[in-house]
Amino acid sequence: MNNFLNQTKDKWRDFVVHHSSKDNASWWLALISFAESSFFPIPPDLFLSAILVANKGERWFRLALITTIASVLGGLFGYLIGYFFFSLIGAPLISFYHAQEAFNHVGQLFSDNAFLAIFLAGFTPIPYKVFTIAAGFFSINLLVFVIASVVGRGMRFFIVAYLFKVFGEQIGKLVYRYFNIAAIIFAVLLVILVLYIF
Repeated sequence: MNNFLNQTKDKWRDFVVHHSSKDNASWWLALISFAESSFFPIPPDLFLSAILVANKGERWFRLALITTIASVLGGLFGYLIGYFFFSLIGAPLISFYHAQEAFNHVGQLFSDNAFLAIFLAGFTPIPYKVFTIAAGFFSINLLVFVIASVVGRGMRFFIVAYLFKVFGEQIGKLVYRYFNIAAIIFAVLLVILVLYIF
């Protein structure tokens, strides 16, 4: 499994370098964003960042929007897998990523606060695909799922894109490197705030 992931990352890096400055980069970005939300192992942030570097931050809003829309659509595909094809597709995917333990906790998280659980999965490094498949399996309200996904995924990708636009390549790369840590801190603070208010 580890060898497979390492080989995938190497091939992915070569792919990013080759395609990030091509005319069809936006289409690849959409496809990767869609796939990552349901089965693909590598997040689209890397490809989004590479395109932003290649274009010096131009079209940041459009690229972030493409990533968000495609990711949410991919999330809906994951939802359908969980709802209709869990035994056939969902369970093998969860097993492949060794995410069974995480999947088992998702039901409780959904029962506590489905919106917050999906938002955090969309915004933070928590595997979003596990939540999309689980959302279908546990029959989470589809409107709640879509809204939470749009907010979570949108915040993540727009923040990354905007920082590249404002601060440039070097600062953008630094922020991207530590984005997951910052996202976790933000999520913890958000949960504390929600618990304090309610």
